[in-house]
Amino acid sequence: MSGPSLPTAKAIQVDTRGALILDEESPETRDSRGIYLPNYIEPVSHIAVDIGGSLAKVVYFTRSPEPPSSPSVAATKGSSTISDLSSPVSSSPSKDTPLSSSPPHKANGKFNGALTPAVLESHSLNGHTNGTLSGGLSSLDPRTVHESLLRRSVQHFPGGSLNFERFETDNIDDCVAFIQALIERSAQVNGVSIQEMRTGVKIMATGGGAHRFHELFGRELAVEVRREDEMECLIEGLKFITLIPDEVYYFSDELIHSVSHQAGCASAPLERPSPDPPKYAVTFEAHPTPQLPCLLVNIGSGVSIIKVDEDGSYERVSGTSLGGGTLWGLLSMLTPATNFDEMLALSEKGDNETVDMLVGDIYGQDYSKLGLKSTMIASSFGKVFKKSGKKGTFRAEDISKSLLYAVSNNIGQIAYMNAEKYHLDRIYFGGCFIRGHAATISTLSYAIRFWSKGTKRALFLRHEGFLGAIGAWIKNIGEDEEHEDI
Repeated sequence: MSGPSLPTAKAIQVDTRGALILDEESPETRDSRGIYLPNYIEPVSHIAVDIGGSLAKVVYFTRSPEPPSSPSVAATKGSSTISDLSSPVSSSPSKDTPLSSSPPHKANGKFNGALTPAVLESHSLNGHTNGTLSGGLSSLDPRTVHESLLRRSVQHFPGGSLNFERFETDNIDDCVAFIQALIERSAQVNGVSIQEMRTGVKIMATGGGAHRFHELFGRELAVEVRREDEMECLIEGLKFITLIPDEVYYFSDELIHSVSHQAGCASAPLERPSPDPPKYAVTFEAHPTPQLPCLLVNIGSGVSIIKVDEDGSYERVSGTSLGGGTLWGLLSMLTPATNFDEMLALSEKGDNETVDMLVGDIYGQDYSKLGLKSTMIASSFGKVFKKSGKKGTFRAEDISKSLLYAVSNNIGQIAYMNAEKYHLDRIYFGGCFIRGHAATISTLSYAIRFWSKGTKRALFLRHEGFLGAIGAWIKNIGEDEEHEDI
């Protein structure tokens, strides 16, 4: 008799009670922190991939009875080997020091962090832990069944982590290699062949790349791959992630001002927002509840603005082609930066006043009648043009900050106008464009506060770039529901 087949869940019901966002070991992976779910029991082996124009995001779940560390820097850069894919145990992050990190180590010399298909656990009988069984329970005596159930109770001890990785879409082969290594390592940990492991793994693909790269993923990984609707996954991801404690946050007006008015000096590095930041006022939603209706502004290569109704139905109501890809592309031409993080680092050291024309440059003072401060930008890049015909010399840092402000301000204003049109007070900003970057957050926040005259507030997510991948992971459509195989 052939071995059992992996059952396909129609939907993943995730128990988020006690959910904990883990420490991170590097600012480079600050938006890729794992989420530990101490009460989640169900084993899963599907992997979600959201492939956009600039970045590919991966979400997968691993079982462990204790909080593991977050993804390694090497993994997030897409250069992992099999040894990098373990999820070593670390101490739970302190509420007072959520940004501290513990050195990774192995628990009892064993690796954790493998995908665990339900079929491998549900048939851990007769001493063949993590193996498959050709016969049924009826052929076993009661003592064997009892001992097996005792073993399974240990395996089904609740606890596991949702893991996050990202790769540049131009280097999609690195993403494929990472998933392949994860599958191989999971087969090794579960004690089964790679062929058997592949039958229990499924790729849930979304984003434009789900169409563009479907043949590549199917051919190289030799697993089932399914396409999921991009917008639907974004909304499912938003509804799930906003239920995680300390996931949603916003900047206070004082913090917005302090970050936005540092022209002429390099700002000190601003850590990823924490519940009790020293000097900066960041407010977290520690006890989140579903907050619909709302507006989701998803900033990737371009920008999609989605209206979400109280019942969860949604509609893409607006957008703009001037998004993260615009910033990335222009700064690639105008500065020596070679990746987005380098561009953000340059902007932190820049002074946009050398490039932008301010209200004070025109009026010599505030324009109080219209409520315009002298420090407000009147024209982005307005000082670059010279009537004499001579081109000025501008630092890469100043150009980076000016362009970051220009793109962010434009997105913030469009978001406000749509929120006003549809009478929505909650405005969530998502997408890998943000990256927890203080200047980006403060600019978007300032635009919303300024245009709404303080009546609306911009809300942000610590896993802002992974909404689509999270939604694809949650969705996991069953065989009897409508889906598209690839």
